[in-house]
Amino acid sequence: MSRIVKPVLFLWIILLLHTLIAQAQSSVKNNDLVQFSGVVMEADSIQPVFYATVKAKGTARGTSSDVNGFFSFVAKKGDTIGITAVGYQPTELLIPKDLAENQYSVIQFMEKDTILLPAATVYPWPKPIELKEVFLSIEIPDDDLQRARRNLDREKMREIGETLAMDGRENFKFQTQQYAQKAYYAGQYPPMNIFNPFAWVEFFKALKRGDFKKKKRRRKK
Repeated sequence: MSRIVKPVLFLWIILLLHTLIAQAQSSVKNNDLVQFSGVVMEADSIQPVFYATVKAKGTARGTSSDVNGFFSFVAKKGDTIGITAVGYQPTELLIPKDLAENQYSVIQFMEKDTILLPAATVYPWPKPIELKEVFLSIEIPDDDLQRARRNLDREKMREIGETLAMDGRENFKFQTQQYAQKAYYAGQYPPMNIFNPFAWVEFFKALKRGDFKKKKRRRKK
């Protein structure tokens, strides 16, 4: 029995020492970790910089600021933190190595970055003479005012009025006038315009104007 117990006891002691060493190393590593939090803001207007990238340089640890400019992630003491955002100058900060606590908070201001692009001139045609030829031959479409003037032309409206049939409102008005005239002369003979001198005057005026001549319609090309 003693031959079996001694090796088992020896292995148990080695396993216990290995566990204690691992716990000690883990406690040392955990002491290096720090909850790094902060707010990213504009330097001139104190407005939050949202969706800024906050990352520990040389590592994959990092996060992005929210709509209020707030961020928080686990970093290590002594890490160099890089903060970048579109339209702002990149900045860096260092987490102190001698922190007594495992929490570290900052308010980081960022300066706006102005990027000047070189001027670019766009030419649609390789030669200026081609631009002149196209510009002179282009047909500019009519605007709303020109279309309104063309549609309200008196000659055109007169041609349309001669061929356009009466709508429902005009037919109703005509029939109502006919019924009213019949009701007015009910029980008696209606007057005959052939004996009306005013009607003859209007007839001769219309005859001189040529109202009874057949008008030739213009053919559209």
